[in-house]
Amino acid sequence: MSSIATEPPIGDDLNEQPEDRGIVVDDPLLAEAAVEAPPKPERLVSIDALRGFDMFWIIGGDALARSLCAWWGTPQSAVLGEQFEHVEWEGFRFYDLIFPMFLFVVGAVIPFSLKKYQTGEHPRAQALWRTARRVALLLALAYIYNGVLKFDFKNLRYVGVLQRIAVCYGIAAVIYLFTKARTQAIVVAAILLGYWALLALVPAPETGIRGDYSKATNLSGYVDRHVLPGRIFKGYYGTGDNEGLLSTIPAVATALLGVLAGEWLLSTRRPGIKAVGLVGAGVLSVAAGYGWGQSFPIIKNLWTSSFVLVAGGFSLILLGLFYTVIDVWKLRGWAFFFVVIGMNAITIYMAQSIIPFPTIRDYFLSGTLAMLSRPVALILGALGVLAIKWLFLYHLYRTKTFLRV
Repeated sequence: MSSIATEPPIGDDLNEQPEDRGIVVDDPLLAEAAVEAPPKPERLVSIDALRGFDMFWIIGGDALARSLCAWWGTPQSAVLGEQFEHVEWEGFRFYDLIFPMFLFVVGAVIPFSLKKYQTGEHPRAQALWRTARRVALLLALAYIYNGVLKFDFKNLRYVGVLQRIAVCYGIAAVIYLFTKARTQAIVVAAILLGYWALLALVPAPETGIRGDYSKATNLSGYVDRHVLPGRIFKGYYGTGDNEGLLSTIPAVATALLGVLAGEWLLSTRRPGIKAVGLVGAGVLSVAAGYGWGQSFPIIKNLWTSSFVLVAGGFSLILLGLFYTVIDVWKLRGWAFFFVVIGMNAITIYMAQSIIPFPTIRDYFLSGTLAMLSRPVALILGALGVLAIKWLFLYHLYRTKTFLRV
């Protein structure tokens, strides 16, 4: 399935380092690679940290933030607390950024991993085979996570987070291997415009209305209900799956935006120019997304093109800020907490469904929690789960044990 490495995940079987090493990005999901340039590798800690920052909210940072806002108890804190929950349908909140930003980072490391294959330094066939194997292993993890070993195929969810990561990574990697940045940008534009045309111009089968973006009758949900096998759960908006079939198409564009960001970071431009370029592109993307959202609504569940631009724009801004502080200014101490999480992102995502972290928390803190008021107990409880998960990841980090697909 996957391997447990006892060495740092550098130069694994997919991303073997070339003789002339340059910038290195550690990524347990897609591994690392080097590109020609300085004789000594300069690790882009910012990408590990951004991945860890992203995963922090998935492993319990959201619960901690909501409990702190509830304890604060003001109208302003209530509004802030809403940012750590998904918007019900149309609109954008901070928590809607988490999954697309992970896909963005998946794309951002592709140039670091596959540059030597794109340039012809190594045969593309080798990269294609290993990419296919990586996709297959991610899909295997995805279905294990979704409960395929229960053999209840009628009620199995066939799509999901890991499935989308696998598909988007595979497609983005192949596109990267055979194209240059300009073509990749054209592909992104074509995907976003094509998806807009599909939803805006094709009548929804149940209503006959073009541009039907309603929760109950939109075209994407209709396809999920009539084509997608297994069960569509109410938690995934009920009338369709938020990682469904049609919405995976624009998700590829999210990964390709990350690819373009990775290529920008690999360029020979000065670090300051790279940082300003990322932030500037992010601001323009966010503005374009909100502008387009006036006619093509920002809907995460449908992964609309306007949503891609808004989420991609904020991802670019955050990458630019992390890169500036961590890799340009070299202020790295604060980022260690996130790096530990980012180095084993898939590990902790899988582990949450296997290891009873709340039960472990209760073993140590149940007595204390019982003596506290509910708002304070919620805060301490969230902190306890986060601490246990982080210490688990820190142990893996210290022992140089990384789950890599």
